[in-house]
Amino acid sequence: MVVAALTVLPASGEDTIDEACFFNGIALNGKVQVVESFPDIKVKTVDSFPDLKVKIVQSFPSNCGEWQFVESFPDFKIQFVESFPDIKIKMVNSFPGLP
Repeated sequence: MVVAALTVLPASGEDTIDEACFFNGIALNGKVQVVESFPDIKVKTVDSFPDLKVKIVQSFPSNCGEWQFVESFPDFKIQFVESFPDIKIKMVNSFPGLP
């Protein structure tokens, strides 16, 4: 009798935010468009244990976690979801970036 064991391996780092504030090659700062389908990143808003702290700015979103919401010509697109997010964010008024 042969028994096969399945091992669950952690993600290869492909689906995490790196130290330079990139997720799958996307810089997590800049102009962001909220869409209902075909997002670059699926996002869930949480109050604790976020992957990224986000501050909404009106101009010059140049630092990690600074997002300017736009209707056109975004740097990347997000979709807000309740389950199976790519990243979890917490909205903050100061000190955006990696927790």
